[in-house]
Amino acid sequence: MKASLKACDVVIFGGGGDLAMRKLLPALFHLDMDGLLAPTTRIIGASRREVSTEDYQAKVRDALDEFVPSSIGDEKTWPRFKERLSYVSVDAQQESDFSRLNDHQVGGDDRDVVFYLATSPDLFGSICSSLATHGLNADRMRVVLEKPLGRDLKSSRAINDEVMKNFNEQQAFRIDHYLGKETVQNLLAIRFGNTLFEPLWSSAHIDNVQITVSETVGVEGRWGYYDNAGAMRDMVQNHLIQLLCLVAMEPPGRMDADSVRDEKIKVLKALRPIVGANAYNKTVRGQYAKGMIKGKGVQGYFDEEGSNPDSRTETFVALRADIDNWRWAGVPFYLRTGKRLGQRYSEIVIQYKAVPHSIFSDESNRQLQRNQLIIRLQPEEKISLTVMNKVPGASEGMNLQPVDLNLSLTEAFNDKRSPEAYERLLLDVMRNDATLFMRYDEVEAAWKWVDGIMSAWSQTSERPKEYASGSWGPAASMALPIKDGRNWHDY
Repeated sequence: MKASLKACDVVIFGGGGDLAMRKLLPALFHLDMDGLLAPTTRIIGASRREVSTEDYQAKVRDALDEFVPSSIGDEKTWPRFKERLSYVSVDAQQESDFSRLNDHQVGGDDRDVVFYLATSPDLFGSICSSLATHGLNADRMRVVLEKPLGRDLKSSRAINDEVMKNFNEQQAFRIDHYLGKETVQNLLAIRFGNTLFEPLWSSAHIDNVQITVSETVGVEGRWGYYDNAGAMRDMVQNHLIQLLCLVAMEPPGRMDADSVRDEKIKVLKALRPIVGANAYNKTVRGQYAKGMIKGKGVQGYFDEEGSNPDSRTETFVALRADIDNWRWAGVPFYLRTGKRLGQRYSEIVIQYKAVPHSIFSDESNRQLQRNQLIIRLQPEEKISLTVMNKVPGASEGMNLQPVDLNLSLTEAFNDKRSPEAYERLLLDVMRNDATLFMRYDEVEAAWKWVDGIMSAWSQTSERPKEYASGSWGPAASMALPIKDGRNWHDY
């Protein structure tokens, strides 16, 4: 084995659902394939349906063949993985059903246990209460809470409080899969593992920061769910704010869970509130209309099945965030995310300031661009630094041209498979390492900031601005940085 791990039981509530089949079980299979699961670690699916272990194993195999194509030919790992798999029928709302986990000897022989709650958050409290009733909340047992944790501060606090009645903070792992991405973790390595960047990581050298999470898909048959969430709750409150925290945080004293999360909470508390009329100067929300994606016509938000034309739920958000501390005073953070946009990608752009004085000719000055550090999270994982370079040649004068210094993780580590985000995060839970997971006070601080914006939106009759599918959002979102004398990176 490549790592020494204590054997544990991984119990997945919602074990037959989409998240389990698409992400969690393929991630566990990859960990097994890489020798990162202890030999006697067990994986137990749990849901309301009455299914035999054999039928569950067959369903998992079908999922692996679809979502992990290499598993079809990997007959070495599958027999071992199959032996780890079992199934228990447990109705999350029937406390008596949880005795079946004891019958299955979950946590026996003082084994660590990971309870992954891949269910509706409405069930988190009752599941945790039933686990505690049956003695399944010892210190060596942990719960993983999938998002969304509520739809505002009040509901999030209610869910967390219900969980905390039976599990302590050290046992609760609030997951955001974006933090499991290799490039996101590499952001910490870039900042704190190199002398090159950290001295330049402040308002003295950085003009603005842009964080974009762009999707080409629409709500894809999930109109009812999405309309109850929207882009602000679904993406900004967790993914984008977490990325902002990693960019803006101070260097932690140590690379451990509480040291890192202590610095992130300082950023959240320093975020300038966006409330009242200020929300209309600092935010833009939109809804996608019909348009073209990759040359094909696509539906608008209100053409989707089950839609309600009176809905004011946003499918796009752009905003300017300001962090009121010494490091970032005067540096705007532009955040945007949306569905049915022109391209699918996620990236962080660090836009440096212009040189204080140019010594070059007028022609060269026209080519002179500011340095940019671009951290691409998806679809490819890479980091590039734009610098100015002389164009080769012996002609008179100094002709300049921007050149990208690229680090492609795929090319740099072509002998290593880049793990999926859930692989890293599941492994960290089994190792009891909470560094990449959100603490209670982080979740509350993020919701408090988002609630101010949502409250301002709710107090107006203005609808979200329409934008054509395949575009980059409402025209007003383009103007958001322009009125500050700046542009989005792709314009």
